[in-house]
Amino acid sequence: MIRFANIEFIYALLLIPVIIAFYWFTFGKQNKMLEKFAGTKLHSILFPLRSKFKSNYKFGLYTFSIILLLIALANPQVGSKIEEVKQIGIDVYILLDVSKSMLAEDIKPSRLEKAKFEISRLIQRLKGDRIGLIVFAGQAYVQIPLTSDYAAANLFLSAVDVNSVPQPGTAIGPALELALKSFRYVDGTKKAIVLITDGEDHEGEIDAAVSDANSRDVAIYAIGLGSPTGVPIPVYNQAGVQAGYKKDNQGNIVLTKLDEATLKSITEKGNGKYYRGSNTEDELESIYNDLAKIEQSEYGSKKITEYEDRFYYFLLPAILILLIDFFVSSNKSKLFMRFEKLREVEQ
Repeated sequence: MIRFANIEFIYALLLIPVIIAFYWFTFGKQNKMLEKFAGTKLHSILFPLRSKFKSNYKFGLYTFSIILLLIALANPQVGSKIEEVKQIGIDVYILLDVSKSMLAEDIKPSRLEKAKFEISRLIQRLKGDRIGLIVFAGQAYVQIPLTSDYAAANLFLSAVDVNSVPQPGTAIGPALELALKSFRYVDGTKKAIVLITDGEDHEGEIDAAVSDANSRDVAIYAIGLGSPTGVPIPVYNQAGVQAGYKKDNQGNIVLTKLDEATLKSITEKGNGKYYRGSNTEDELESIYNDLAKIEQSEYGSKKITEYEDRFYYFLLPAILILLIDFFVSSNKSKLFMRFEKLREVEQ
């Protein structure tokens, strides 16, 4: 298997025909100007050392060396060995509440932004575990399927906001059920769910989901974000400037409260643990420590191909050709000039 580490230099080879065309254009234009200046018969007298052949020869060497240098810079690599690497870890689905109440700022800079920051920190610490992300409000959607590609997970996480789910509300039960359906049980890995929300459930169906998790041996952890006493939900205009607070149909400001009782009940029944979110602590780090205690299982293997660089196969000839080009004169050689004189004498 062959690949190029820096493929952009291969694309630069497309400029070679342009360089050749430019050379032939200028070379032909130069010859026409010389013909206007003096007849062809006078060229051997006025320019006795000028050699068209050597000019073209040197240009050919120079162009070929550029081609080799570009290929060397692209760094061709040859796959030398394929290894199977066993992957060991657990499967974790993070359920992130993206309802409007998560915009409340009792947790700075907001409940949602604090949650995203902690999730990003957790992703950076994972090694070998597969992680998935489900966002939910009135409905639940899989944002990131189970993956060990942590860079991609972080990329998708950064795009999450309160507009990721258009339906208003907080459907914890359906989010739990979606996570349970999305796990790959054939792998035999240990599984856990991390629920991050303010706990204000509007849909019910939680007990059935927790019971389903118990039957599948899936532990449920939860982080409650917000104030139990309640805080208003800020509303922003299109320019991103706060325009006030969310109000109900009677014009009263809506307060969003952390429902710790619901979250504690979920984690107690779900063989997990509840953590109260705060401005200073990283609750997901504590959950990560709990997850690290879960027995890890082998869930598959992936093939890794080792590549070896082969750029020097092109770099060394390119340098050699450039040296030859440097020492080769563009003038006629003495041997060629003697040959021309003998032809003139014979004629």
